[in-house]
Amino acid sequence: MPAPSLADWLRQESDDALAALLRTRRDLSTPPPSDTIVLATRAGTPGSVARACEDLDTFTLSVLDALLLAGADAAPVAAAEVARLTGTEIGEALALLRARALVWGADDALRVPPSARDALGPFPAGLGSSSPALIGTDIDAALAEVGEDERALLTTLAAGPPIGRTRDASAEVPLERAQNPVQRLLARGLLLRRDDQTVELPRELGIALRGGSVFEPASLREPELPVHPHQRSTVDTTAAGEAMEFLRQTESMLRAWSETPPPVLKSGGLGVRELKKLAKDLDVDESRVTLLAEIAVGAGLVADSEATVPEWVPTTLTDSWLASPTAQRWMTVAQAWLELPRLPGLAGGRDAKDKPIAPLSEDLRRPLAPTSRRRILLALAALPEGAGVKSTDELVASLAWRAPRRGGRLRDETVRWTMAEGAALGLLGLGGLTTATRALLAEDRPGAVEAMLDALPRPVDHVLVQADLTVVAPGPLEAELATEMTAVADIESAGHATVYRITETSVRRALDTGRTAGELHALFAARSATPVPQSLSYLIDDVARRHGRLRGGAAESFLRCDDASLLAEVMGSSVAANYGLRMIAPTVLISSYPLAEVLDALRTAGFAPAAEGPDGRVMDIRPSGRRLPAKARAARRAPGEPAGLTDDQVGKIVAHVRAGDAASARRRGETVRAPQGGGAGDTSATLALLSQATMERREVWIGFVDSRGTASQRVVRPMRVGGGVLEGTDNERYPLHRITSAALVED
Repeated sequence: MPAPSLADWLRQESDDALAALLRTRRDLSTPPPSDTIVLATRAGTPGSVARACEDLDTFTLSVLDALLLAGADAAPVAAAEVARLTGTEIGEALALLRARALVWGADDALRVPPSARDALGPFPAGLGSSSPALIGTDIDAALAEVGEDERALLTTLAAGPPIGRTRDASAEVPLERAQNPVQRLLARGLLLRRDDQTVELPRELGIALRGGSVFEPASLREPELPVHPHQRSTVDTTAAGEAMEFLRQTESMLRAWSETPPPVLKSGGLGVRELKKLAKDLDVDESRVTLLAEIAVGAGLVADSEATVPEWVPTTLTDSWLASPTAQRWMTVAQAWLELPRLPGLAGGRDAKDKPIAPLSEDLRRPLAPTSRRRILLALAALPEGAGVKSTDELVASLAWRAPRRGGRLRDETVRWTMAEGAALGLLGLGGLTTATRALLAEDRPGAVEAMLDALPRPVDHVLVQADLTVVAPGPLEAELATEMTAVADIESAGHATVYRITETSVRRALDTGRTAGELHALFAARSATPVPQSLSYLIDDVARRHGRLRGGAAESFLRCDDASLLAEVMGSSVAANYGLRMIAPTVLISSYPLAEVLDALRTAGFAPAAEGPDGRVMDIRPSGRRLPAKARAARRAPGEPAGLTDDQVGKIVAHVRAGDAASARRRGETVRAPQGGGAGDTSATLALLSQATMERREVWIGFVDSRGTASQRVVRPMRVGGGVLEGTDNERYPLHRITSAALVED
């Protein structure tokens, strides 16, 4: 009995099995297939097969390779033969492959799509073609006759791929005249010549060199992932400490860029000079600065000014972020990293043209980065709470075994970057997932904030003032105290215990903000857990004594006049009060308002002022044109994985396929078709046939094109025809202008 086709096999499957297939292979449902023939055709295309294999593990892919080795893409094969090739039980793997329509048929007649060889590569399991000349020969004896150099070449090809390019394959020479390993192996029949420059290792020889096994037994088992057991609280507090340091560095970067925004490169991104400068100022390496900048831009805290000379400038979100509690600030950067469609780890490398890749440039954009990042974190979430991986390389090997065809060439590096970045951001601690991160992955944002709040050390309300004018904060300071300390002292070293240093410059800076010497004395007297050293009191008093003797102010415009009486008249008018005019000399007035506004107000009041330039000449300051306010850029979120099909959607697609199968199987009479280029003759005939079927209560076969242009077939029992719509007994409605053909169903 011949093996059924994929379409026949799918037609015999249950609705639940088809629904599971559509959920797993979402590309099969768009557009909805009209019947199982269309579904099977779509499932057998190389692109669809390749996508279906992306998240299969190494063992399941090995079973698929064994099926191809056995020739299941050309003729049915038995499961026993596949099990012999793999050397182990394959029942679970076959069930998974059947569920994805990558294998079908009974155990004694398994088939795979012919396109599977195109999707998985021309050399299943890394083995070459079979050589009829080697079948039944003593391969071990043949291998015993080859030299070391020849055996080394064979061993290399046996590891795969089984082909090699060499000029020595161009000539056919007998063994006694062979001058190199390739020629000798060709003469012995241990290599196959594919063309003048390509040789291939026969399958039989490759299996023999692998010890008689198609697959290395260890490769079919998932590598062990050793873990360190930790207390959950230990992981949380360790990660919280890293999170606080990252937030402190982000704050320092934002304040630095607020004062001096770095320029945007012409090609986009952040320049090397600015990168090195910030790394030196923050005392971190350049990779950390890259991550800080990428997260700040991803969170909307920094943006390209898009001016004539563009710069990286903090946005208005920065102020609210700086004023937020620590846990909420962490949530902002953690969420931004999870959704960041970029790979900061690529910065500093080289692109395809061997040019350096700059941070914040478009070269770092990878739309699938959030999906890969989440997959890695979910693998850690599967570990017991508190457990952390011992080695990142062991995690790399484990994830590579679970999905070897997923992630592309950066698959392994993405794992390493994710682990390093997650630890820097405080999402990971000691190689394990924190409680806050688990909540974040579960879309529980309030729970994540609460967990981070619990893990953070409690703020302290005091400092320790030392005799050398250093101040030690024995933990994170309360917000108010931290603000005061930042105003009056400079951070000398940061960490869990921050060290500040008070200098003449820092005291002067505090006085510049409006604080008085008395307030500074009161601050240290109330907040220092140690006696305030006399040297600090002397320093504050000495700086305060000299502070403010020479004063300066800001002015937007000035008025001058040699006639003091005219200036006195101006000061007596309403303009002086409305525009804040102040006399700083008998002949000079200043204002904090723009000059154009002041002059317009004076003219309205009856004065006749004129504007002058730096050289004293009269100048025209009237505006040259309209100005529009800059528009705020909308925040962009990283694309996530495509939304899965709902149960209702899957049910409708399955019903659509079943209806198409039913229509194809029904015998129909003469078919009436709608006109292709317009006309009324055939339309009238179609309407007449549908009306006849309604009166006789007979089923009718129709060809139908839906609103998306998808053609399908239906068997309908008409209940009413009118108003341009065909209504069936199943409550479905078909617009007549979308019915392309119709025929009565023959009993």
